[in-house]
Amino acid sequence: MSGKAELTINFLVVGGGIAGLSCAIALRRVGHRVVVLEHYSDSDISKMSHGGIRLPPNVSKILFHWGLERALRQVSVTSSAMEIEIYETGEFIGTHHWEEEVLQVTGGDFLFLHHAGLRQVLYDAAIAAGAEVRAGTTVASVNGDGPRVTLSTGETLLADVIVGADGRSSIVQQAIVGNDVSDTVPYSSLFYNTTVPGALMRADPELAPLFEQPVETMFIWLGNNRSAVAFRMGGKDEFALHLWVPPRQKGLSDDDCWGGGLDLKEMRRQLGECEPRLLKMTKLAATPSRVQVKKVPPIEDWVDKHGRMVIIGEAAHPLPAGSLQGGAMAVEDAAVFARLFSHLRDREQISTFLHAFQDLREDRCASVVHTEQCNLYFQMMPAGPQQEQRDQDMRAKTAQGESVFGGGKASEQWEQLKELWGYDAEDEADDWWVKWGLLRERAKQRSLDMEAEMNIARLSSLGMRS
Repeated sequence: MSGKAELTINFLVVGGGIAGLSCAIALRRVGHRVVVLEHYSDSDISKMSHGGIRLPPNVSKILFHWGLERALRQVSVTSSAMEIEIYETGEFIGTHHWEEEVLQVTGGDFLFLHHAGLRQVLYDAAIAAGAEVRAGTTVASVNGDGPRVTLSTGETLLADVIVGADGRSSIVQQAIVGNDVSDTVPYSSLFYNTTVPGALMRADPELAPLFEQPVETMFIWLGNNRSAVAFRMGGKDEFALHLWVPPRQKGLSDDDCWGGGLDLKEMRRQLGECEPRLLKMTKLAATPSRVQVKKVPPIEDWVDKHGRMVIIGEAAHPLPAGSLQGGAMAVEDAAVFARLFSHLRDREQISTFLHAFQDLREDRCASVVHTEQCNLYFQMMPAGPQQEQRDQDMRAKTAQGESVFGGGKASEQWEQLKELWGYDAEDEADDWWVKWGLLRERAKQRSLDMEAEMNIARLSSLGMRS
């Protein structure tokens, strides 16, 4: 099912990151008018340290369907495998190759690219689709009664729907829920995201093999309350490095930092005991970004009491920083959201579609958040019997020539991944429309028809009496 909405309305999207731009593209595809309000200026965004991002098949297939495959291929590489090492020693534990039949069924590929490269692809697509993106625009307040957005300049913007795609500390989320949900949650670890120049990787005999694999490989280091992930990216000659480490010493600030200004020595001090290649990469790395890793409880209300404001992406369902599915959930949200509004015929449907969006996405996102939390625990498992069993199981499979995800607990994780990747966001929205949306519309029409018949009967009765 596809096509333009019978009734086109105005959307204000707060936030011009992956969630906001994806939402703009998806809504423009079905005919709605969209203005995106991005706090940072274009020059600010270009200076930020965003590092690399992984796009699993469940999101790449959506972007391909939107006509962005060629643009994405130009700035990404396609991954075929993963390799597992021990964080502290560099011991090789095993490998896993993505199953070709699984990728074919999901309809997407596993892509590695720069966060900035992905944002540029989405930005260009949003502009080409007819969305307006206002960079350097600070939102002071939002209100679903209107609905209206007030800017720091005092300017007021009106719309039919306000979409909060402005991240964990979302101003739209605060207007709906009443507080910053993420701010009060303690953090368990820190996530650093940085890159290493490819030329420096290739010049080092120990690092060159990581960069020059026969197939594109993601490297994962499993450590004691620490972990690392690294991969080659497309678009630029660089290697992405993600690190999860414990919080710093008491009294030192661990606030999120995206715009540079962090000291590389700080990141290296957080490494703890690690294998030589990780230490070398951090010495060659660019200025990193840093984000607190939090386990945020589910947000109960994604829609405001007026039924005119909604939150999506990290504003609605925050994932642990550095999650594989972080960007993917934002794009899935956008696909489902726009698909619902492709059926808009009457303004009375707006509130229904906003609540249907939460109903459709809530369980899926909660499941993904839980899976990502489990995956991070698997990577950072504290030293002890459980960790020893995990490593022994993987070593045994490797010794038998099997994949590290070929059975047992690791195999269960792989089965979960396949289920995650096979999800079709737009099909979910279409199913809801067929099962519930059309049913409600028909019930509403029957009610109107009955009311009309009753009015005709009353008029006839009055006519007969006169």
